[in-house]
Amino acid sequence: MTDRLHRDHLPAGIPSPVTPETVAIVHLGIGAFHRAHQAVCTEQAARATGDRRWGILGVTQRSSRVRDQLRPQGGVYAVLTAGAHESSIDLVGSVLDVAWPAEETGRVLSTIAAPTTHLVTLTVTEKGYCRDDAGALDRSQVDGDLAALAAETSAGADDGPVAVDVVPGASAIGLLVRGLAARQRAVAAAGERRPLTVLTCDNMVDNGRVLARLVGEAVDAALPGAEGDDLRDWLASDVTFPCSMVDRIVPATTPAQRDAVEAELGVRDEGLVVGEPFSQWVIEDRFAGPRPAWEEAGATLTDDVSVWERAKLRLLNGTHSLLAYAGRLAGHTTMAEAVQDPAIAARARQLLFDDALPTLTPPAGADLSAYGESLLERFANPATGHTTRQVSMDGTQKIPYRWGDTIAARLAAGQVPHGAAYALACWAEVVRREAVEGRAVDDPRGEELQRLVAAVGDGSAVQADPVEVARALTALPGLLPGDAAQDPRLLDAVAAEVEALAEHAATLR
Repeated sequence: MTDRLHRDHLPAGIPSPVTPETVAIVHLGIGAFHRAHQAVCTEQAARATGDRRWGILGVTQRSSRVRDQLRPQGGVYAVLTAGAHESSIDLVGSVLDVAWPAEETGRVLSTIAAPTTHLVTLTVTEKGYCRDDAGALDRSQVDGDLAALAAETSAGADDGPVAVDVVPGASAIGLLVRGLAARQRAVAAAGERRPLTVLTCDNMVDNGRVLARLVGEAVDAALPGAEGDDLRDWLASDVTFPCSMVDRIVPATTPAQRDAVEAELGVRDEGLVVGEPFSQWVIEDRFAGPRPAWEEAGATLTDDVSVWERAKLRLLNGTHSLLAYAGRLAGHTTMAEAVQDPAIAARARQLLFDDALPTLTPPAGADLSAYGESLLERFANPATGHTTRQVSMDGTQKIPYRWGDTIAARLAAGQVPHGAAYALACWAEVVRREAVEGRAVDDPRGEELQRLVAAVGDGSAVQADPVEVARALTALPGLLPGDAAQDPRLLDAVAAEVEALAEHAATLR
């Protein structure tokens, strides 16, 4: 046996993974979450049905790290399911290979164009969609890909999907649109239909429709007027963008976990991922062509994802973010530590049950109160190891969906959302303290946030009043919907929470 896990040299005592016959899914953003969620569901569906068509080509955006982990293993890897009291190991073989666009953009485009490919899926996080503050496509983030799309379209399809020197893909959205255009050109050249489903699995309201709009904006920007009509017509007739909702806590894999799994398997797995026992996937049943039997793996196919989506964003994601910011302020490293802090847990319950729950219509058959209680139990699982710093990244991208709609709905109902006000106060304090200590704010708008804090202090973050910083940050354009950011009831509530945080911090000095 080799000293590293490989599809051709599998350890004894663990059920062998599936080996798909071909690539039928291209996945953009093959981080730990995809490998512990959709890839697992695809594996389980193949086991249940015997349908081995559904191999995955993963695409890693930021670096070659995942490719370098999985390619030497033939794509196979282990998933450690870590519960509070017990754990299990499963091997997953649904990923056949991983490509890095910096070196393999041509392969990615050709695979999206191939007749054997039926789905493109995405987990690229909220900021991976390259949107500006108004939610439109931020062309400055995708200009290179748009220029490449124009050149590739102009070159035509006579020599394959890409007839010019391939420009490395610089963004997930740009790579997707170039891949769709490559498929449309291949379809035109072959004189056949190749419908495609593009399925986003990121935490955004109406995520499929958001993605469809961004793709349309990219096409219009790169191929204005009649130049892009063939692609637009094909997108309208043969491509669907279903919405979906995903739920599983997938923390970063630790060296200790890697060592423990190596001891169990007898070989090193550089691609190991860790997930909690809970997993959920709700998918809009709007596919352009064939798909894996994901329902055999527990996925819910529905005509309306939105009710599930809102519940997850406002309850799970909203509470997760509150715990992260409050936990950081209290000195807690992990999410499990934060939720076990009685004072923080009380405010999490306030956001869950007093603020968010009254704004939701339960999906058919769902008990949202029970779901809320289960969330606190899941967050308290120390085996996940999710850190407060990790969860508190990219606040300006997450807050509009996780807290914004809850806040707007409660204000419209004449109620002050005190749990959400506390959450905003904690976020504002984390931002202010990072600025005061001279550290970069880990957020796509981090420099803007630092400038805002300094402006409140007349050029000095150190001199900035915490209450005024919180008021200014709450009113940040694009953070909260409608007039919520200017509502004096909310601003006063946030100010009161900041004052209470300052008083508490003073007692600890």
